[in-house]
Amino acid sequence: YKEKVFTQDEKEGIGACGWILVSLSFLFVLITFPFSIWMCLKIVKEYERAVVFRLGRIVSKRAKGPGLILVLPCTDVFARVDLRTVTSNIPLQEILTKDSVTTQVDGVVYYKIHSAICSVANVTDVHLATNLLAQTTLRNVLGTQSLSQILSGREEIAHNIQSILDNATGKWGIQVARVEIKDVRIPMEMQRAMAAEAEATRDARAQIIAAEGERNASEALKQASMVLVESPLALQLRYLQTLTTLATEKNSTIVFPLPMNMLQGFY
Repeated sequence: YKEKVFTQDEKEGIGACGWILVSLSFLFVLITFPFSIWMCLKIVKEYERAVVFRLGRIVSKRAKGPGLILVLPCTDVFARVDLRTVTSNIPLQEILTKDSVTTQVDGVVYYKIHSAICSVANVTDVHLATNLLAQTTLRNVLGTQSLSQILSGREEIAHNIQSILDNATGKWGIQVARVEIKDVRIPMEMQRAMAAEAEATRDARAQIIAAEGERNASEALKQASMVLVESPLALQLRYLQTLTTLATEKNSTIVFPLPMNMLQGFY
């Protein structure tokens, strides 16, 4: 995003009086040389840029630096702009969600200045403006979401906030690199209700699993009984296997089942 910024290279210029003042300033530097050179030379670090104003107008369409820059006394002033990534914490915001639940949300914004001139000429305090805009955008975006959407879709919401901030701060020379939602706080009553709902869901799921297990076991027993009915010898083998299992457990009492047809003669 490129914002229109007027410099002294435009048609208006600085005027005849301006050029006279600049010439006098330059003449003063020559007369007091080499002492004045210490006032005129400024060092701009690698991660900084300098926006120079001459008689109130920006000198060049591009910021100066890094390295040494020349600043004339009395007529020139300059502003340093840091181009490194800035970490801005979004304070805890109290938000009413779409489903009328009061939550408290905080976050963090990572951004950097990509146009030093726009950040100086188009906004008074670029860092304060970005932070306040991030707070407002966070409240506006989360206010259109339900609590479940906020808890489950943090990444998507963060990308949405980043896109809105990047579009809004482009004219300030800001590039938003990343937005993260750090913490979502909900009232204690809502936490208890959500915990009870989750416990009820787990109990219902456990009962469903147990019922399915009982059904599978009953089907297996049905199939086993059909096999035993078809083969009486298999029943005797199963009986002997059960006795073997009971004997290995050191039981003092063993119950011998008797077929009902053996007791028919006693009736």
